Amino acid sequence: MEDVIIIGAGAVGAFIARNLSKYRVSALILEKENDVCDATSMANSAIAHSGYDPLPGTNKAKFNVLGNRMMDEVCNDLDVPFERNGTLTVALYDEQLPMLKELAERSAKNGVPCKLLSAEETKAIEPNINPAVKGTLLCPTGGIVNPFLLVAHAVENALDNGVRLELNAKVVGIDKVGDHFVVHTSKGDYEAKVVINAAGVHSDLIASMVEPIDWSIRPRKGEYYVLDHFNPGFVKHVLFPLPSEKGKGILFTRTTSGNYLVGPSSEFVDDKEDVSTDSLTLADVKAQASSLVPNIPFQEQIRVYAGLRATPSTHDFIIEPSKKEPHFINVAGIESPGLVSSPAIGEYVVEELVKAILPLEKKADWNPKIKPYVRPLELSLEERNELIKNNPDYGVLVCNCEKVSLGELKDVMSRSLPCQSVKAIKKRTRAGFGHCQGGFCQPRVIQFLAEEMGKTPLDVLYDGLGSAIIVDEVKKEAE
Repeated sequence: MEDVIIIGAGAVGAFIARNLSKYRVSALILEKENDVCDATSMANSAIAHSGYDPLPGTNKAKFNVLGNRMMDEVCNDLDVPFERNGTLTVALYDEQLPMLKELAERSAKNGVPCKLLSAEETKAIEPNINPAVKGTLLCPTGGIVNPFLLVAHAVENALDNGVRLELNAKVVGIDKVGDHFVVHTSKGDYEAKVVINAAGVHSDLIASMVEPIDWSIRPRKGEYYVLDHFNPGFVKHVLFPLPSEKGKGILFTRTTSGNYLVGPSSEFVDDKEDVSTDSLTLADVKAQASSLVPNIPFQEQIRVYAGLRATPSTHDFIIEPSKKEPHFINVAGIESPGLVSSPAIGEYVVEELVKAILPLEKKADWNPKIKPYVRPLELSLEERNELIKNNPDYGVLVCNCEKVSLGELKDVMSRSLPCQSVKAIKKRTRAGFGHCQGGFCQPRVIQFLAEEMGKTPLDVLYDGLGSAIIVDEVKKEAE
């Protein structure tokens, strides 16, 4: 029997697990997908929000600000690309300027530094912004982060420190038996004294397995464009329109990998698995983004995608024990700014909620850091040559677009976190994220995974179960 089971391996589940790994407890993560960070935490804007926008006094405001303050140390320990390049919220009309001042006042109440900029000051730091801009709100503590690695490396650190992970384990029922829970999954049953529900858009379904609930989660779909690497200084900050009841609006931002993101749209959907895109919505995203930056080079588009936000009926993060079963803890409705909030939420859930019901003894040997990853592109030419001299695999390119080497793929496969699909390799290394979107490197990744896992290429999955890319051999040897 486990002390704690965490349902969900997105950002929140990852940081709950990492914080639990500081203590002498047995903890297990159950994830229904074939990899961690495979839903909401994967398909978002990759923003470390400063915390100027949430209503003061809400969980969103509290954990956004706390999480933002933790990001430097967390990303340093977990070897995650992170940059505080600041955010600019843009007023394009004179009548919007009072709202900008209201946001500045809200920012001050939340303890977030900010500065109102004139049109001239804004254009001086962002030459490509709409010349009709009337003013902006600069929040220097906002930034950009790699969401795939933030989650994967947090889980890796948790596993290194003794937490266990079960993938492809969809929760189908939960029973209370005596003083513990039995969690029924597609892979079998697991028992635990405490269960933490961090199941994203499905968290209301999980919670209702334990008791009737008076809240619900409705998926809100956001569609995005991804633009290829081009002018690194095209925009320097994350650019937001003024927020509305639909969220923070269509943004334009550079990513830590040098691409640019445009989006997201914001529409409710009923299907909790619907990540489809459509041309009309994307055309609207393009039009709205072009009002911020008129000359966005959409000819640089390399793909589109959609993600789902777990929008709660309460309009705030739900972080509390069940009313019926105090050993069942809901961490639900973690929509934007959930990514940046997740380190603080993980700490709070363990230190305030789990500690209240389980005795926790700290480990003397807990290690907050993961083994650093080798990134050849960040090395000098001399350092790279020395690396290749010592390990020739780092001189064998697998992905030409993103310059990903065989050595980097082998490093990923040597870690405690399983990496058992093409998409998992893509998220960890960026092989397949480039201009050709895997058109050239995907066969090489398939062959690599087949060799590493002792399988045939026919058995290698793109993502989840049943997603094999190669379905049969075209030419078979004569029997």
